[in-house]
Amino acid sequence: MRIRSAFAAALIAIGAAFLPAGEIVAQEKTEATADQCRGVNMLAETAEKDPSTYARIMEEAAKTENGNANLWKIEKEGVPASYLFGTVHLTDERVTTLPPAVRSALDESKTVALEVSDLSEAATASVIASSAPLVMFTDGRRLDQLLSESEYEVVKSVIGRAGMPDSLAAMFRPWIVTMILSVSDCEREKVKNGVQVLDMRIAEYGKKRGVDVIGLETIPEQIQALAAVPEQQQLDMLRSSLKFADRSDDLMETLIQLYLERKITAALPFQIALAQQAGIGSEAFAGFQQKLIVERNIRMMNTAEPLLEKGHAFIAVGALHLPGERGLVDLMRRAGYTVTAVE
Repeated sequence: MRIRSAFAAALIAIGAAFLPAGEIVAQEKTEATADQCRGVNMLAETAEKDPSTYARIMEEAAKTENGNANLWKIEKEGVPASYLFGTVHLTDERVTTLPPAVRSALDESKTVALEVSDLSEAATASVIASSAPLVMFTDGRRLDQLLSESEYEVVKSVIGRAGMPDSLAAMFRPWIVTMILSVSDCEREKVKNGVQVLDMRIAEYGKKRGVDVIGLETIPEQIQALAAVPEQQQLDMLRSSLKFADRSDDLMETLIQLYLERKITAALPFQIALAQQAGIGSEAFAGFQQKLIVERNIRMMNTAEPLLEKGHAFIAVGALHLPGERGLVDLMRRAGYTVTAVE
């Protein structure tokens, strides 16, 4: 599973930030329906074709605690209850249709906290444009020098389908190409046509109720975390993603199924298993886990704690930030809160 950050809505704007006016490829506005975006559950496919790998993935997933729910209630004596909700940053109506328990928790809230409060294309593109050294090579190197010819041909194809000239591909650092690969063409069209990802649906719900909607992080902090992954690990993760570039809808479907079935802890072991098929070892994910999960969990917890002390907070972040040691559920319990699975 490709672990996505909150950049789907700004992919086209990335190109605009770094190219002269008029160089962005014009694309026809097309309708992308939910059914068109649905693919094959690759984990179920693995269970059928490679039972031993499937068993290894699920065994590893079972070792990770606090992965059995998406919604958690946070309580402390003398403080009104708050809620923690794990999301996936996708538009699929199966995840954007909020369950009754989630709507009820939102209705109780006086503050809604997301990973980032403003995920608009304009806000994201503006930050990316001001973060050129983290996004683009500025030292004379080029991505086509770091990949094989066949790998780079896939990169150019993906960049072109994202609405940017393929000549831009050589300028990108590996991590941002992986982010672009993590969004299927169908999903990209839905975002361009105004369909909201789950996090933005939650933000809109909160704004309609007139409550504060805030971010636990800033977009620059997210970009810095992504760019902080060691470059060789960025390249290895990109190579793994390139092997499955033609299965982006299937990868998204697999993530959705894991989310709906409350098996999100299988996402990373599954991604590692895919990487191994591409000849990439699990060590390629060490920087990702440290920089994008563990360190961000601590930062988000530090920002969330004053909200929890007031109570009536609804905290919605990517589902992979909830489980495991030093996941948000664990960190909240260490801070003295009772955290109970709701659903």
